[in-house]
Formats: sequence, C-alpha cells, structure tokens
Amino acid sequence: MGWGRGSAAQTGVIAVTLLVCLLVKQEHVNAAVYTVGGPSGWTYNTDTWPNGKRFRVGDVLIFKYDPTSHNVVAVDRNGYESCSAPGGAKVFRSGKDQIQLASGLNYFICNYPGHCQSGMKIAIKAL
Repeated sequence: MGWGRGSAAQTGVIAVTLLVCLLVKQEHVNAAVYTVGGPSGWTYNTDTWPNGKRFRVGDVLIFKYDPTSHNVVAVDRNGYESCSAPGGAKVFRSGKDQIQLASGLNYFICNYPGHCQSGMKIAIKAL
C-alpha cells in the first residue's frame, strides 16, 4: 500500500523547509557578539571602538550602559554626523541592548545632550 499521490512532493517540500531552517540557524550561530566599547561599555569616546574590527551582517552588538544616564539611538548618516535623532528613530533604553547588524552602514548615537558630540557614537559597516 502506497502513501498516495503527492507524497514524494510533500516529502521534498518538508526536506527543503528543514534545510532552509538549518541554514538560517547556522547563520545565526556564526554571528559574532561584540560588547560596544569593550569592558568600559557604551560611553564617551567610543567612536573609535569599531576601528580594526570586521563586522558581518547578523553580528550582534551589546550596548552596556547606565540607562539613567545614556541611551542608544539607531540613526542614519545625517543623524550620526549632526548628532541628532530624526523623528521615528528607534531608541533603546534598557542599559543592556542587543542589536543585530544589518547589511551596509549602521549608525548609533546617544542623544543625551552633549554625549554624541563627546564621541558617544559609532558607525559600523557590516558586510
């Protein structure tokens, strides 16, 4: 007795689905995790912290900071250069934020007055 018509196609679909799931999971497993600023965490003069590091799409940045004194705002290039958060920018306030890098340039600032101007900002290119 056979399984009936289409069972081979169903098995193929299941196999492909499982393969895709494994590949997606594998990409996440290979992602590097970085604590922004190193042991000092997200603080002043962090703008040079990315220098010499190679970031990939899917890598995770951990921003550790005192949430009563700082935040993390995902901005565009203009927001990074002008140290201002455009309307609708994503603001993180937990003090232990985990942010996955997207392809291309990723910009982050602290938008507390004077903090970005004191180097509390980073620009990261993820390949």
